Amino acid sequence: MPIAEDPERPSDGPQDDPFAGLVLDEEFVKGATVKEQSGRARMLAAKWQREPPEPVPHRHDPVKPVNLATRRRRRSLRRLGARLGRGWQTVLIVACVIGLALLGLQMGGKAQAPQRPVVLQPPETAAPTAPPSAAPGTASVDHPWDGSPALSWPEGAAGIAVPDALAVGTFGKDEVAAQLKTVKSFLVAANIDPQTVAGTTPQAALDLLDVSSRTAVEKSLAHPTEADDPTNYFSRFNPRLSIPVTATVKVQGRMTFEGDGDKGVLVHTDYTFVYALRPGPDVGKSPSAAPGAPHGSAPADTKAVSWLTGVGGPEVEREIVRRTQDFRFYDPARYAANPAKLTLDKGLSDFSDNVCTMGDGFLETSFADSAAGTEKPSTEAPTDPYDHSHPLAPGGEGCGSLTRS
Repeated sequence: MPIAEDPERPSDGPQDDPFAGLVLDEEFVKGATVKEQSGRARMLAAKWQREPPEPVPHRHDPVKPVNLATRRRRRSLRRLGARLGRGWQTVLIVACVIGLALLGLQMGGKAQAPQRPVVLQPPETAAPTAPPSAAPGTASVDHPWDGSPALSWPEGAAGIAVPDALAVGTFGKDEVAAQLKTVKSFLVAANIDPQTVAGTTPQAALDLLDVSSRTAVEKSLAHPTEADDPTNYFSRFNPRLSIPVTATVKVQGRMTFEGDGDKGVLVHTDYTFVYALRPGPDVGKSPSAAPGAPHGSAPADTKAVSWLTGVGGPEVEREIVRRTQDFRFYDPARYAANPAKLTLDKGLSDFSDNVCTMGDGFLETSFADSAAGTEKPSTEAPTDPYDHSHPLAPGGEGCGSLTRS
């Protein structure tokens, strides 16, 4: 609407008002760069001037987050015996020939065998009371989930259900709902996103972390070690060693939340992610011939290996990764924290069907035809990697045995 002229101002006088004729239409208002702070923001700013906020606990230690994940790698019972006696050259040749044949069939337009209809279970809402059952079967390229409880598990992000939000402490219902959604986004970006699984930097997941947690996790990505490995938080595979036979990731588990006194909201997650993989072109080679990727990134020649149609052996293995991870959202009225960002808290990880020694920033599936396998048999009782009826307890790092995979 035009600004009304001053009735006392002569219409034929000099027009020295720089704002004469200014039109404050809707477009102009939307384009304004200076906006009034919200009432909450003004209140917090005034309070912080009088009473500086407390630092978030553990933020003084940017080297290692609160999450000191215990990693336990277990291998299936059938691989604890003697290895096949053939040389790695034969294994590599056979794998390449069969892989090329499969690739040729795909390029020739032959469709994959149709999947049998399966009724998928809903995500868990509470801990089950017994291990899940599964129909007998053996994993194959066409049917990678046969013989596994994961056959009927939800697929991908559909397996991560966000609970109904409630107001908690200083946070309203809508704020808690947004926080739970952020936790789901992190779990998807860290364990399901194809780029993360392919070994690239999990940037989408990193962007959701607060400064302290992000600094620590980025350090582990840049300089992974056995004691500080990013696989504590991310499911990453080196495509030179492990190639998925399907882009689908099977997921089962649950998410809960609670108030944590004056600290804010604490979100608990307990999920198992199952990946179906076959050997990559470097499986069976000596470590010097098949070096891992430097600085926690995918190998420089990753593009030479197609993530879904790369040359690999016929063997199909399922890697089962169970993670229990807590996330905190601190009260910004008391702590210098961003309530929209995640703070990693306590967590545990358990890797089944993975080699026992790791530390290069990637999960490494234990294939039966691999030339590796010098680990000593475990003295622990075999465990069921699909069993959610008991909590994931802390334990020493090392190799164990599985009842099934």
